Amino acid sequence: MAALIAENLRFLSLFFKSKDVMIFNGLVALGTVGSEELFSVFAFHCPCSPARNYIYGLAAIGVPALALFLIGVIWNNHTWNLVAECHKSGTKNFSAAATFLLFGSIMGRAAVAPVTWSVISLLRGEAYICALSEFVKPSSIDKFPAEYGAEVLAKFPCRDVPANLTKFRDEVTRRLRYESQLFGWLLIGIVAVLVFLTKCLKHCCSPLSYRQEAYWAQYRSNEDRLFRRTAEVHSRILAAKNVKHFFGFVALDKEEKELVQEFPVEGVQPSPQWNAITGVYIYRENKGFPLYSRLHKWAKGVEGNGPTPEGHELLFLAS
Repeated sequence: MAALIAENLRFLSLFFKSKDVMIFNGLVALGTVGSEELFSVFAFHCPCSPARNYIYGLAAIGVPALALFLIGVIWNNHTWNLVAECHKSGTKNFSAAATFLLFGSIMGRAAVAPVTWSVISLLRGEAYICALSEFVKPSSIDKFPAEYGAEVLAKFPCRDVPANLTKFRDEVTRRLRYESQLFGWLLIGIVAVLVFLTKCLKHCCSPLSYRQEAYWAQYRSNEDRLFRRTAEVHSRILAAKNVKHFFGFVALDKEEKELVQEFPVEGVQPSPQWNAITGVYIYRENKGFPLYSRLHKWAKGVEGNGPTPEGHELLFLAS
C-alpha cells in the first residue's frame, strides 16, 4: 500500500510539473489506465441481475468517464480564463471561429482521460459483458435449452450458472468480449484519425512558423513559471510587512529575511492591472510585432483585447 501511495504521489508530481502537452496527455492517459485497473480489480462487481446489469455496466464505463471529463475541464487554465473573460466583457472580443477554437482546445484536452478510460474498459470487456449478457437472444446460441431465459443469461458474468450451461456461458462471454474489444479498437482508430487531422489542420492554419511557435511555447512556459515564483515571493513579503505592522515584529527564517531585504515591496498591483493580464488570449500582432501573452500585451501598452486598427487577430490559440 505504501508503494502504491508513493507511486501515485510521484505521478501527481510529474503531472503538475509537466509543461509539454504530449507529456501532459501521456501522464493523464497512464494515470487513467492505472485507475481503471484498480477499479476493475477492487470495485467492479457485476450484480448479475436482470435490469440491473445494464445500468451497472454502463455506469461503470460512463460515470467515471464523465467525472474525468469534468475534472479535465476544471483543471484546464483556458476554462477559467474563459470564465474571467465572459465575466468581464462576454465573448464580444472573439469571432465565432476563435470561440470554437477555444472550446475545442478545452474539450480536446479534457477528453484524454475519459476516452482512455472508455477504451480500457472496452478492451477489458467486463463492464460490456455485464451490461449486455441478458440481452443475448437464446435463439442465437446453438442448442441452448429453451427453458432458460434472460434471468439465467444475466448471471453469466458471475459464473453462477448450472453445470449444463457452462459451455453456453463461455460462448456468450467470448462473443460479448469480442464485440467489446472491437468497439474499443474502433474507438482507438477514430480518435487517432481525429488527432491526426486536428494536428494537420492546426499546423496548416497556424500563422506562425515552426520555430516561432516553439519560441512562443517556451515563452509561455517561462512567463508562467517566473510569474508564479515572483507572485509567491511578492505575496510572502507583503504578508510579512502586514504582520509586522500588526504585531510590531514578524518571525522570519533566514531565507525569508534575505527575501525581505533583497526585494522591497511597497504595495499591491491595482485591480485594472490584474484584469488586463487575466482572461483568454489568442495570438495577436500589433504593427507586425508579435504579442505572446496578455502580460506581454500589457507591458507593451497595447489596450483592449479585440482587434485594433493597428493590429489584427490571428486565430491561433496556445495549446
